[in-house]
Amino acid sequence: HLPSMRTPTAMIVGLVLCPCGLLLMLTGTLAPSWRKVSLIPDEPIDLILEQGLWDICSERQSSHVRQCSQADKLGYFEELPVRVAQGLMPTSLVLTSLGLVVAALGVRCWQKETQHLLAGIAGLVLLLPGLLSLAPASWYTHELWALPAPAGSTLVVGYSLVLSYLGSCLEILGGLALALSFHHCRKE
Repeated sequence: HLPSMRTPTAMIVGLVLCPCGLLLMLTGTLAPSWRKVSLIPDEPIDLILEQGLWDICSERQSSHVRQCSQADKLGYFEELPVRVAQGLMPTSLVLTSLGLVVAALGVRCWQKETQHLLAGIAGLVLLLPGLLSLAPASWYTHELWALPAPAGSTLVVGYSLVLSYLGSCLEILGGLALALSFHHCRKE
């Protein structure tokens, strides 16, 4: 039978979702806002602390004056969910990059034949970092209110944590879409 001249839809979906997931995970990993702390007793009412994986920033809402590299007085960075996220998020970014290289080699963009086996392997490689970044994001969310914070303050989820979640989910979906390429290997 003649080879199809079209790139399979599942591969296109995987190649769209995975880079989007990478971008969201990268932003979520680097931006300092996994958690927002507000209404801190004995501090100005408009002060908000944003805690990320690598930095703590404070911002006055009235003046929009923002200062990062705030002292970690309560041992936030020593907490296990934060330390695990500091290890797994960059690891997942590296694995995603490697998976995208393998996917680019397997998906027929510049060659005559689609390499279904290679695209399927890329799908599994890309599924792993999605799970690796979903785990610390979920654990951090579970422990959000248990992590050290000034007594009596208000705690909410920050945008970086949301972006990390979304990026992880896109990565998992994209990896699964590419893994569907194994189905074609069986046919061949």
